Amino acid sequence: MVTTGDSIILTGLRVRAHHGVYDFERENGQDFLIDLTVGVDLSAASTTDDVAETIHYGELAERVAAAVASDPVDLIETVAERVAALVLSYPAARRVRVTVHKPDAPIPIPFTDVAVSIERFAPDPRAAR
Repeated sequence: MVTTGDSIILTGLRVRAHHGVYDFERENGQDFLIDLTVGVDLSAASTTDDVAETIHYGELAERVAAAVASDPVDLIETVAERVAALVLSYPAARRVRVTVHKPDAPIPIPFTDVAVSIERFAPDPRAAR
């Protein structure tokens, strides 16, 4: 369990993907923007100055982008859940907040953005005992 308020934050990861309910969204694709806040205790990394003590945010960004770009689905809610599961597969990640923005969503009135946000927590390792 993270006892600190430490976070790794990635904002505005732009990924071209083919998610959407409509055929033209699947065919043409569109940009999705992904924001992540990953709860992780950074005290060891800040003391040792060793990337192995944290989550390498460059590698995380690449893995998230690959997950978003793969296997088209109808809903951005599903994309957000996929990303959350990926982030929580890192042993150091204790919680994650994922926001998936779909700025080109097919909405017939003017808008700036549409997004979904979810927050998920890693299982408490003490519960397995």
